[in-house]
Amino acid sequence: MTKISELLDAAAARTCPVVRAVDDAQLTAPTPCGEYDVRALLNHLFQVVTNFQALAARRPVEFGETPDVVTGDWRGRFEAETARLAQAWDAPGVEEGAVGAMGLPARTVGMMVLGDLVVHGWDLGRATGQDFEADPVVLAELGPKFAGLAPKAREMKVFGEPFPVPAGATALERLVGDTGRDPGWRPPRG
Repeated sequence: MTKISELLDAAAARTCPVVRAVDDAQLTAPTPCGEYDVRALLNHLFQVVTNFQALAARRPVEFGETPDVVTGDWRGRFEAETARLAQAWDAPGVEEGAVGAMGLPARTVGMMVLGDLVVHGWDLGRATGQDFEADPVVLAELGPKFAGLAPKAREMKVFGEPFPVPAGATALERLVGDTGRDPGWRPPRG
């Protein structure tokens, strides 16, 4: 079992280049995550990355309003925040016990933020015409965990209904499908 911090480092290594390559002209583009355009998805992902740093430290978090942080050097800040996230999840004992208001196992909470980095990295890649390939080690750990979390996530309206994927689908396509996204999604032609 790979440490959450190592998995987060590997996921960030694939997601950060996608974030860095988002052009300001693409901020209003739609994403596979239907309720978000690119800017809103970036703001959401920033909030997740910072809130899950706090969860690793067993501090309370607020997921209410999402501030607009896509200003200034937001690309550089995203890389710095993902590095802080991995550091937070590398603290001694961080994967032990329960975390957050729901009292979930710490490793499950770490997998949740890992999933956000991977799936939203894919979302942003698709929305902005970039290739996104998730780390195979990350997918091997994340895929089965998300498949197990999916029913509860759907009940809580965090995931959509599973999108059917063909036999022979990649691990990333299965993961994306489990969250309710169409792995074949492409931006509408304008």
